[in-house]
Order: sequence, then C-alpha cells, then structure tokens
Amino acid sequence: MAEYKLLLPSMGEGVMEATIISWMFSEGDSVKEDDSVVEIATDKVDSDVPTPVSGKILKILKQKDEVAKVGEAIAILEVSGAGDAVAEQPQEPKSAEEVKTQIPNVDSDAVKAMESAKTSTNFEGSDLYLSPLVKSIAQQENISEAELQSIKGKGLEGRITKEDILAFVANRQAPQSAPAAAQTPVTPTPQAAAPVSAPVQVNAGDEVIQMDRVRKIIAEAMVNSKRISPHVTSFIETDVTNVVKWRTKHKDIFEKREGEKLTYMPIFVKAIVKAIQDFPLINISVDGDKIIKKKNINIGMATALPDGNLIVPVIKNADQLSLSGLAKAINDLAHRARNKKLRPEDTQGATYTISNVGGFGNLMGTPIIPQPQVAILAVGAIVKKPAVLETKDGDVIAIRNLMFMSHSYDHRVVDGSLGGMFLKHVHDYLQNWDMNTEI
Repeated sequence: MAEYKLLLPSMGEGVMEATIISWMFSEGDSVKEDDSVVEIATDKVDSDVPTPVSGKILKILKQKDEVAKVGEAIAILEVSGAGDAVAEQPQEPKSAEEVKTQIPNVDSDAVKAMESAKTSTNFEGSDLYLSPLVKSIAQQENISEAELQSIKGKGLEGRITKEDILAFVANRQAPQSAPAAAQTPVTPTPQAAAPVSAPVQVNAGDEVIQMDRVRKIIAEAMVNSKRISPHVTSFIETDVTNVVKWRTKHKDIFEKREGEKLTYMPIFVKAIVKAIQDFPLINISVDGDKIIKKKNINIGMATALPDGNLIVPVIKNADQLSLSGLAKAINDLAHRARNKKLRPEDTQGATYTISNVGGFGNLMGTPIIPQPQVAILAVGAIVKKPAVLETKDGDVIAIRNLMFMSHSYDHRVVDGSLGGMFLKHVHDYLQNWDMNTEI
C-alpha cells in the first residue's frame, strides 16, 4: 500500500486559496475515484473537490474553516500500489515563470520582482497572510508592514489581493522626503476617509440577520466598484417584436429537438457579441494607467440564486458559439448555478456582463460594473405598448413589444459617445432581428 497526498487543485486565474467548508467523508472512510470528498469556498464560488484516486482517508490535514493554498495537501489517502512512497499531485508552481503562466494577466514588472526581488522587507514573523505575488509587489515597491496593515483587502477573510495592492500603489502618495532646503513644515493633505454607515438603532421586535459569506463578498465588491469606477448609465428603448415572434416560432421546435429551453438570453448575448466586435474598446480592463484590450469575448451572466444571493457564471468565447450553442451554455450555467454545481473557473474571466432585471418584472435598472470590466448591460421586461411606426403610407400606431436597456460604463475609459454607440448597435441588432435566422 502507498500513501497519496490529496492537494487543493488549481481553481483558475487569480484564485490562490480556498476555505474548507465541510468534509463529506471522515478519516477511515473509503472513497472511489471522482468522489467529491470536500466542499470548499473561494471568493468566487463554492465547489466540491473530487479525489483522482480510490483509497481510504488516513488523515484530514485541513479542518473546517481552515484556509488551504493551491497545491497544499489537504488530506492523505491510502491507495493500492507497491512501495511506501508518498504519491502526490503536481505541486503548486514555484518559479516566477510558472506563476506567470498560472496568472496570465500578472504585471511583467511584478513577475520580474518575483524572480529577483531581495529586499529587507521580507515580512517574516508578520501575522499578515500574503500570497507570493502580493509579497513580491510589496517588496518591489518598498511597502512597509504598517502600510499593508492599512490596506483593506477584498480577498477571502479580508486578505490582500493583487488588485488591492496594485490599487494601493497607484494611489500611494509620493514620499515626503523632497528637497532638504524646504524647512517650512508641510501639512499632509488628508485622504478622504472611507464612508462610515450611520449607526442603526435596533428597536424591540426588530430582527438582526447576520450577512452570510457570499453576501459580504457581494457587498464589498459593489462598494469597491463604485469607488474605482465613475459610473455613467445610458438608456434606450428597443422594439423587440421580431425577436418575440422569432422565439415564439422556434422555441417548441428547439426544445423538442435539443431538450433545451430557448430563452431570450442567447439572443441578447448574440447581439452584445456583435456590438463588441463593432466596438472592441468596450471589451477592456484598466490596470493603473494601462488599458488591457481583451482578445476573448467572455460574457458574464448575472444569475439570482434561491437564497437571494447573486452569482455571475461566464460564457467563455461567446463569439465562437452559435445561437444553439449559446442556448445550451446559458441553460447549463444557470442550472448549475442554482444547484451550487459551478466550478471556480465557471465564474472567472468575464470581459462584459449582462443582467436581466426584466426577469423580476422591472422595466429598467442601473447596474453596477463588475470589476475589472468596464461595462455592463441590463435588459428590462418586454412589455406590449402602442408605438408609432413609419410606413410607406405614413405613420401608424400599432401594438409592439418594447424593452428598455440600460448600459452602465466606466467613464475613466468609456466616454458617452462610445458607451452610447455600443448601446445603439445592440439596439439595432435586436430591433432588426432577421426572422430567417437559423437555430
């Protein structure tokens, strides 16, 4: 018999650790290959970790509520095999080049720092948890432990992420060790204090509900986005009568043929993809004073969960999918989201997001941009209304299916012209939907 180390697997770009929520087996239990053995939580999603081998759990190394790093052993299994060597999965990448491969959008300067930075700031003995990447950036920028303590991390349990430390560096004031000749004391400009909620009075009969972990993450992300991005929202009303007629004509045929529901969402996503291809500078992220133009078009799809929380699974390479492919991908992601079956990678890498506020009967909304994206579209409820139509015989009033769309964008990099033209192109694609479109 041999021992096998079960390691916390890689969970996608930027995810370096996870919290153990619960073990599904106990020490001494036998497990089969691909059995889910432990439930974990990242700042993106909850998921299960399967075992790649069959065997017996000898020892659980990470208990409930403990944090494990990617590549760290979380349990030891006894497996069939010759010898007593401890077999294990591939280790967490150690070199800077491997880390760069694992985190494609890491700054090249930060990678160089990981290769060669050796400063006196090593944070040994510190009670701060710093990932190798964050530590290397701190060393390169000579950020003291006291400064790190002042950073409010948005990672798991308040840990400092790459985005947190890069934002700190970008906003960091220059050291005030300027000309020695300047003898007049300079009063530092006070930084804007973080807004503090007014104290809430709890009266008799009021119920106090503690936010769960997911709600805390959502709250922090929303506040962070408003702090980072100056939001502007444009609105447009679209006649989607052709879309409604086309879907009505094809939905039963599609469900019978594919065993899948045909919703409006794949049609909306198709229009968004076409508009992104027309205006690729909507498909970007901001990194300090750099604009990162994304090659892939990955559409996030805001999805309400049964517990009232929200999650955003991602349709990867949406521009490469047909309408049928989009319908299947959307249905699959929505189903797995509502049944807590999403993998961490299913919620990562979005370059643009859509939110269907119409699903709740709302006409329109002003959505908040998911960082580090720069724009998000909200589609409202489709409502029958009288509308003026221009015909060759003059204007007529007819009953049409109308829908409001709201486009929120980051005014640092998306001006009103770009944000408005993008929205108008989505509008045009939907309003002029070809009734002969294949599905």
